[in-house]
Amino acid sequence: MAGTVLIVEDEAEARLILSKYLGARGYRVVEAADGYEALAAFDRERPDAVLLDLMMPRLDGWEVLNAVRAQSAVPVLVITARDATDDVVKALKMGADDYITKPFKLREVEARLEAALRRHRPDRARTKFVVGPLEIDDQRKTVTLGGRPIPLSPKEYELLKLLASEPGRVFSDREILERVWPEGSLASSTDVRRYIHLLRRKLERDPKRPELIVTVKGFGYKLDA
Repeated sequence: MAGTVLIVEDEAEARLILSKYLGARGYRVVEAADGYEALAAFDRERPDAVLLDLMMPRLDGWEVLNAVRAQSAVPVLVITARDATDDVVKALKMGADDYITKPFKLREVEARLEAALRRHRPDRARTKFVVGPLEIDDQRKTVTLGGRPIPLSPKEYELLKLLASEPGRVFSDREILERVWPEGSLASSTDVRRYIHLLRRKLERDPKRPELIVTVKGFGYKLDA
């Protein structure tokens, strides 16, 4: 599957067209008709990308963009009828990855979405991850902290490598489970917390006051860069 896309659009017809087109190309599509629905869906689904209209009732796209950027680096592509240069500059400065004006061509939306996802996804060919004093050598499967070897179990290693692949990005329990545990596993958020605890015991100066593996309350965990 190409990934999960959250489409935030108050016009039902535009939302349906985008949803059908991207769904037929392998994307899992989640829809929201206004800003409040968008933020609830974002927290629940943790999408790989967001297609965001700016002019919406209740909570507009500017506020949604600001809220998403406060917690995630996930690609956000603005799709709107607003074509003023000031709006484009404002959206990009606020953290939007791209700006598409209506009426749009579906093939162009797809191409821009694919490009944003390619830029965002970590390079799977990487063999070394360095975050401050932490270094992971994926060829040798070794971890050092300030030059000191840190022995880890395979699951601890995979979890740490995931966090190190995008320092500063918040990973939810759900995403960690999907990417670290095998499909069909009965693991739960309790297992994620347990392995976070084990990693902190091995990596933090004071595991009760973590400085490296940080909890973002209500959202998940990140490796602090």
